[in-house]
Order: sequence, then C-alpha cells, then structure tokens
Amino acid sequence: MVNILLALVLFVVAGFAEIGGGYLVWLWLRGGSGLLIGLAGGIVLMLYGVIPTLQPEGSFGRIYAAYGGIFVVLATFWGWGIDHVKPDRFDLIGAAVCLSGVAIIMWAPR
Repeated sequence: MVNILLALVLFVVAGFAEIGGGYLVWLWLRGGSGLLIGLAGGIVLMLYGVIPTLQPEGSFGRIYAAYGGIFVVLATFWGWGIDHVKPDRFDLIGAAVCLSGVAIIMWAPR
C-alpha cells in the first residue's frame, strides 16, 4: 500500500513539474513573459526528468507508460483550473479510462 501511495504522489509531482514547467515556457514564448520565466520553466522541466527515477517500480517503460495516464488526467484538470476550459463528459470518460490503464500497468498481478 505504501508503494502505491508513493507511486501516486510521485506521478502527481512529476505531472505538475512537467505541466507547470511547460506552461512557464509557453508563457515565455507565446505569452510575452520574460526570459526568466522561460528559464524557470526549463529548470522545472529538468526536475520533471528526475522525479520518475524515484519511483519504487524498476521498469522505465512501465513507469512512463503509466505516467502517461496520470499526465492526461492532470492536464485535463490543469486546463480547467488555469485555462478555464471545463472538461466535458468525453474528457472525463477519457481521463477515467487512462486511470484504469495506470492501475492495470502498475499494479496488475504478475
């Protein structure tokens, strides 16, 4: 149970680092923010690359495949909270499908 909670926390932290870092770069290149915002985004994106190495699971491919599902969910809700684009039922259904895929990839009995 502890490994599942740790994995989920690390997935969420990685997701916020990837989305947040990408958003800062977006603000720099497309939103007219300064270079420091872009550099901050680059640093956060570098941290995103480190965070998955802390996962208890040992398979790089499995971690990144499962992380993809978490990313979809976080990006959907980021868009709602930051871009003010409310997810529709298909966004929510897709997010639920992704989460079920995460559970199967990470924790199915092998």
